[in-house]
Amino acid sequence: MSRRHRAEKREILPDAKYGDKILSKFMNNLMLDGKKSVAERIVYGALDRVEDKTKRAPVEVFHEALENIKPSVEVRSRRVGGATYQIPVEVRVERREALAIRWLITASRKRNENTMEERLAGELMDAINSRGTAVKKREDTHKMADANKAFSHYRW
Repeated sequence: MSRRHRAEKREILPDAKYGDKILSKFMNNLMLDGKKSVAERIVYGALDRVEDKTKRAPVEVFHEALENIKPSVEVRSRRVGGATYQIPVEVRVERREALAIRWLITASRKRNENTMEERLAGELMDAINSRGTAVKKREDTHKMADANKAFSHYRW
């Protein structure tokens, strides 16, 4: 990591169908081996399935699902006098978004439907209803932060 200055953020272009930057970021994270068209097909297909089930705008549903997954606090390790403490810290906005996207993709990959499109649609539906693996991950993170609240005075 460079000590001179922070790496500049790359500008991400909005996606083709809905013109949404976060959806574009989500597709880039979902993409494997540079196959963007495959990632787009999966995401758009999943959003169409969700739209059929919920009868709501798919991008609105996607953002609501992400909002239900985003963590507000997490624990960070900090060494104090030879002991390592888990210190609860508030999560920055960009990291919240990144964690939510990562957790949603990991949870949908671990589901056991036939196609990735079905898995992603199922996980999005679960996230809207505040259940599912990705939401559980957020709850676990919050519980861990709550359990270690006693060490919050070590915050830096």
